[in-house]
Amino acid sequence: MTRGEALVFAERWAAAWNCRDLGAVLAHFDDAVAFTSPRAVEITGAATVHGKAALRAYWTKALAAVGALQFSIDRIVWDAASGELAIIYTSIVDGRRRRVSENLRFDEAGVVISAEVFHGVSE
Repeated sequence: MTRGEALVFAERWAAAWNCRDLGAVLAHFDDAVAFTSPRAVEITGAATVHGKAALRAYWTKALAAVGALQFSIDRIVWDAASGELAIIYTSIVDGRRRRVSENLRFDEAGVVISAEVFHGVSE
């Protein structure tokens, strides 16, 4: 993946979230993905969700509790050598604004094999 392709990926990722299209978001994740987030603790009781099916269940439950959702990309950081993409974005969920970094690690085939999310302070 080039930096330009990583930016296109991030823009499509945000658009899929904004449409609440979990299928489009999950299409890029490996079946055995490990996804770590402070929000996962709140929803599932564990910081890391293992596997695409569990990730879909987590996100489905999380979205059910959300009225309005808007992600806008602020910037990306792409490291081609390690296959890691950080998507830094502004998240507005039910009127609460927060800066977030979603750090995705891709395998050689371009599939997300792990991810870790960091949430900033709410405004």
